[in-house]
Order: sequence, then C-alpha cells, then structure tokens
Amino acid sequence: MNPTIRGAAGALLLCACAAHGHAAEGWKFAFGPGKAPAGYTPVAADTVYSAARGYGLEPGSRPDGVHPFYFSVDVPEGSYTVTVTLGDDKAATTTTVKSELRRLMLENVTTLPGETVTKTFTVNVRTPKIPTGGEVKLKAPRETVEEAWNWDPRLTLEINGAHPAVRTIAIAPAHVPTLYLLGDSTVCDQPAEPYNSWGQMLPRFFKPGIAVANHGESGETYRDSLARRRLDKIVSGMKPGDTLVMQFGHNDQKQIKDGKGGPFTTYKAEIKAHVDAVRARGGLPVIVSSMERRGFDADGRVIPSLKDYAEAARQSARELDVPFIDLNAMSKTFYEALGPEGSKAAFAEPAPGRLDNTHHDSYGSYELAKAVVLGLRQARVPAAAFIVDDFAFDPAHPDPVASFAVPPSPHHTVERPLGDEEHK
Repeated sequence: MNPTIRGAAGALLLCACAAHGHAAEGWKFAFGPGKAPAGYTPVAADTVYSAARGYGLEPGSRPDGVHPFYFSVDVPEGSYTVTVTLGDDKAATTTTVKSELRRLMLENVTTLPGETVTKTFTVNVRTPKIPTGGEVKLKAPRETVEEAWNWDPRLTLEINGAHPAVRTIAIAPAHVPTLYLLGDSTVCDQPAEPYNSWGQMLPRFFKPGIAVANHGESGETYRDSLARRRLDKIVSGMKPGDTLVMQFGHNDQKQIKDGKGGPFTTYKAEIKAHVDAVRARGGLPVIVSSMERRGFDADGRVIPSLKDYAEAARQSARELDVPFIDLNAMSKTFYEALGPEGSKAAFAEPAPGRLDNTHHDSYGSYELAKAVVLGLRQARVPAAAFIVDDFAFDPAHPDPVASFAVPPSPHHTVERPLGDEEHK
C-alpha cells in the first residue's frame, strides 16, 4: 500500500467517525394525510416552493402516489444526511429517490400495505462560489439554466417509482468524507433523458457516510477543468481523506486536430497539475481511463478510438503513483459481452433510429458506474469501505438489460435559473 493511500485511509476513518456527530440543526418534513409527527413540518399537496418559506414542492409536482414529484429545501453549501420513511397505509409501494440533478440514491424500495421502511443516504449541495475567491466559470445557459439545480443553494429530491410514497424526510448536516468527480459528458449529471452518466448512478452503490460530489461537465477536458476553475472549487473545500476521481479523454482528442496538445504531452502534464493540487490538500487522486465509443469490427470486437489517451492515463497513474481504474478496458469487455446489436441498449437514442454511440442511457451508465465501483475496490481506495454490502459486478457478465428497472426522470422545465445572488 503506498503512503498516499495509507495516509488517506487514516484520515477517512477519522472523518467517518466524525459523521456520527451531526449538527443539531436540520429540517424535518411530513407528507400525506394525518397529523405530522412532533417536530416535523407538514407539507400539503399544494405547498409549492417559495423563497419566503424556504421549502416546498417544485412547480407541477403531484405527490399523489402515482406521479413522480420534486421537493426542495434551502440549505447552505455542504453535505447532508437525508433520512426518508417510505410506505402507504393502504397499498404496496415502490419508490426510487434521486437527488439534485437525477443522481440515483435509492433504487426501487418496496413496501407492503401498511408497512414502512426507513432509508438514509448522503447528498452534496454546492454553489459556484469558491471560498478562496471568485467562482466557477459556468457555461450559460447549460449550467445556469438547464443544470441550475446542480448549482443553486437548495437540496432537491426526486421521488419516483411505480407507486412512490414518502411519509417523512429529515435532513441534517453531515461532516463526512467526499468522493469528488471530474469529467466530461460521460461523467457529468446529465439534465434529461435519454442521456445519463456513470457519475449520476454512482451514489446508489455507496452507503450513507460518504458524499458523492459530481463536478463533471459536458464537452470538457483537463484543460477546461483548470481554466473554468472546477479544480479550484474542489480543492478549496477538500479535506484530508477526500478523494477525486477524474476521467477525461473524449474531448481532449480535439486538441490534436487543433494542434494544441496530445496524449503524451499536454494531457499528461494537465493530469499532473490535478494530482499535485489534490495532494497539496491531503486528498487522494484517482485516474480513470475513458470508456470506449460503440464501434465493432467484423469479428465483434470493439474498435479502439481512445487507445493513446487510455495509455497516457495509465502511464500517468504509474509515474505519479496514484490509483488507476481502467474503464477503457472494462467498457470494451462490457460492450463485447452485449455484442454489436445488444450493446445498442446501453447507449442513448435521442430520436427513433438515431443512436448516440458515445453517450449512454440509464442502463449503460448504471453498468459503467458498477465498473468504476469495481475499480475503486480493486485499487483499494479507502472510499471503497463505503460500497454497499451486496455489490457485485463482472463486465464480462453484465446485468441483463431486461432486469434493469430504474424509472426515467420526468421531463421538467427549469423554473429557477441561477439569479444574480446565486451567480455573482
């Protein structure tokens, strides 16, 4: 075990112990008919969010046990323990919970009529402001409007499922380790179906006590992470024991065509800049090679399209002595296991008959998230201590497409673009 990982492990355990001492402040809400429990604020079906109230249902939400709905609470930037009690007095329920911008937290939790189940998870909330000065240079309108829910000072929960039923929600500040993510469109929190990313699915595979903070963004590179101050934002809040998992490559390829860089020169130098910045804060950097695009030869083998960038990522990890996850290799195994035709089910289809062979749908991103989790475990990254107990994955034997049942998120019109106060 190298000294960086060993030191991070000790700090991570200290942070985990601190998580048990949540601050006394918090928010408690009760839904549905009947009197709210003591200490809980009742939320009626017509309690629409308002700034004056500081909480409420997002416009258009219908918490009727049939339709998905959104509930938001104003909170300071940070991580939060969320405890939900699910169930219905008269009917069986199936509830999926996502947070912020479609981050999967709970998957198809079932209850029998009259039964209740309590589940807990950890959510990270952030704003563009950088504590050391300035702010992240967000893309407009993508991040300031379409993805505003990822950057505003509210914790938003999506209650979804075949028969979604939530009785209570309790939210409390959590002083826990953070698993930061940096990457491109295959990592970032995609705003709408049919697109999804492994970063959005990743929280589902971790127990409470660690927060996944996804700072990835579409179209970006390691160079953009530096220029737009995404890395500055991450390290400004990083604590010893925190982890940064980073995956770029797809868009970095464009620098070759433009004559502005290459895999074994600027790409590796920019990786090193990220590693140095994370280590300076006592964090643990983890390098991930980019998954392949969908393309097969006559023998049913994936045609490499990111070979040099995957090798440069591997070399950087070895030279800098940091953990490495070979998602490029695992993705090829995954696609080939599905085959040229079956692999279509893992990729987004934005229009009938028009398949996106780079970006994934919910099934594909779910499986790739499991590949990343497997990589974290194999690399013995301290954050792997928080992987859910029943986790198992083999990219050569992926979950059957027919068994995948995460419900799609409803289309929503963003009602709250970042205002001047939130985006100065």
